[in-house]
Amino acid sequence: MLESIEHQIDAVEEELRLAMLASDVESLDALISPSLIFTTHFGSSISKQDDLDIHRSGALKFQAIEPSERKVLILNGLGYVSVRMRLSGAFSGSPFQEDVRFSRVWQRSQRNSWQVVVGQATVVQPK
Repeated sequence: MLESIEHQIDAVEEELRLAMLASDVESLDALISPSLIFTTHFGSSISKQDDLDIHRSGALKFQAIEPSERKVLILNGLGYVSVRMRLSGAFSGSPFQEDVRFSRVWQRSQRNSWQVVVGQATVVQPK
């Protein structure tokens, strides 16, 4: 059963990556919990609506989101993910390239689909 849940979490992680890459607001809306608590790599907290708005407005455009070092832990029915991502794109017209580690908590919604309820991004420092 745990393996099945891990595969489900891997699948929704990929759905989230593709939705972020395409700024697919409809898919992001389905994948993000209304009660999302997300801490950005700048230390600020954003809501689901903030996240959707930035994609909807076109202010954030990803060119690449390349995952590596993904770890998944299933505990008490929740999926905990740590994944490193190399990001490139533009924010408000300014290009960026970042190496970021995301931590996410996935929970089943009332409709039995997985949604991100907690997330945090941390910039990976060069060694």
